[in-house]
Amino acid sequence: MSDLKTAALEYHAQPRPGKLSVELTKPTATARDLALAYSPGVAEPVREIARDAELAYQYTGKGNLVAVISDGTAILGLGNLGPLASKPVMEGKGVLFKRFAGIDVFDIEVESESPQAFIDTVRRISITFGGINLEDIKAPECFEIERALIEQCDIPVFHDDQHGTAIVTAAGMINALEIAGKTLADAKIVCLGAGAAAISCMKLLVSMGAQIENIFMVDRTGVIHAGRDDLNQYKAVFAHATDKRSLADALEGADVFVGLSGPNLLSAEGLKSMAPNPIVFACSNPDPEISPELAHATRSDVIMATGRSDYPNQVNNVLGFPFIFRGALDVRAKRINEEMKIAAANALKDLAKLPVPKEVCAAYGVESLEFGREYIIPKPMDARLITLVSDAVAKAPSRLAWLPCRTRRTTRSKAWMTCSTAEPL
Repeated sequence: MSDLKTAALEYHAQPRPGKLSVELTKPTATARDLALAYSPGVAEPVREIARDAELAYQYTGKGNLVAVISDGTAILGLGNLGPLASKPVMEGKGVLFKRFAGIDVFDIEVESESPQAFIDTVRRISITFGGINLEDIKAPECFEIERALIEQCDIPVFHDDQHGTAIVTAAGMINALEIAGKTLADAKIVCLGAGAAAISCMKLLVSMGAQIENIFMVDRTGVIHAGRDDLNQYKAVFAHATDKRSLADALEGADVFVGLSGPNLLSAEGLKSMAPNPIVFACSNPDPEISPELAHATRSDVIMATGRSDYPNQVNNVLGFPFIFRGALDVRAKRINEEMKIAAANALKDLAKLPVPKEVCAAYGVESLEFGREYIIPKPMDARLITLVSDAVAKAPSRLAWLPCRTRRTTRSKAWMTCSTAEPL
């Protein structure tokens, strides 16, 4: 662990501090270049944008620029350490946007005295960007912040801790259910945790066919049920009449366990009580709710996923957010809506069933990867993600999502390509 700490600190400090920099996209070698870049040439695009705001997408980097913004109240698994401490994570998110989807990022850390102050700050600067990725904001404030910004901004606003986790989880779970010979509509699901990611995961599963009466959400007090009077509005959505009160009660005969909580909270006894071919998504990081070793030793029929890269079936948000934003930016979407999220989940689900290229296998040091119990979710290094997921999001059938535009351009990896015109409203 000390070696990892030393390596991580050196990585962030050398050869220059931080992980992001600004690069030039136009020549600056001559006096004429500089005259075009700034005064007097810059006046021409200024006049054009003042005449038609949509031309900002043609003459500036707005259309390929995302803000990764946090208040530092829920940093990874470290808690509320403040906005400045969140900066390495926000820079890291920028690295992933650029590496996997060619999207430029400004990381922005906001010191705000209230959720409303945060909302006001982000709204005022939103005009700079083509999209906003909210990150590491604690629940339940994150729900109100995202809702308000979606209403007040005319660009996509996406809280990845909620929706990115939900999309990747849904993709893997539907595949796991298929392997287990079960369906989402009939599955009995236990969700341990009732924070931002947990609530969003369950909401997306319901949108994709899960029955809310088959979902048993468990928080620190126990099962969320209709008789409780201590629930906020977000938890209350999942409260229904049941005599189950504890995690052990909920696990009895359950098909699926989703853990978005803390380490070692799913016992071997709890796993034993689940239905045949149980599906366990133990996503607490770095230590899952149950270790894969214990899970497999307890149940030979378990289908297991974690949030860790050193085990099969990693639930990794990088499978989602870069490509979701790529598709949304490509069509100048005003929103990332439910149809887009479902489209992304289905694209990931389907990609896991395709033959895996040799170069992907080589990147993970294996001879082959094939759809099955240990491969229900694609790998982040699969180059097909940029096409399949981004295109699925861009084509998602909701006209409410789109801004009318005459032309659009997209960055796929590092190459610019021209896309067809967007459909009119």
